[in-house]
Order: sequence, then C-alpha cells, then structure tokens
Amino acid sequence: MYAANFQCGGCFEWVETTVDESGGSRQQYVEDCQVCCQPNVLTVQWDASAEEFVISAELET
Repeated sequence: MYAANFQCGGCFEWVETTVDESGGSRQQYVEDCQVCCQPNVLTVQWDASAEEFVISAELET
C-alpha cells in the first residue's frame, strides 16, 4: 500500500488515502471523502519521473 492524497471534488479538503500498487499504474475507483462523506471518483496514475501516485478526484454523478 502506498500513501497518497487527493482533493475532494465536493468540499475541496485534502484527504489522505492509500493506493494498492498491485492494481497497476492506472486505476479508477470510488472513495468517500473522510470530511464531507461525498463519493469521489478517483483517477490514479503513477508518475514515474516523480516516483509517486497522482490522484485526480471528481464527485460521482
């Protein structure tokens, strides 16, 4: 597991999460915000140059 952060698409708070590296370098899944509880669709990509996962989030519709 790899610790990473995303900014909630609803309340815009930064939230810490974990990424399962065995899922590959590109992943997409839904995770609820720990602050406002709204579901976020997370798009996770491995950035090889920075050696970290980058996460973009938007509210689930």
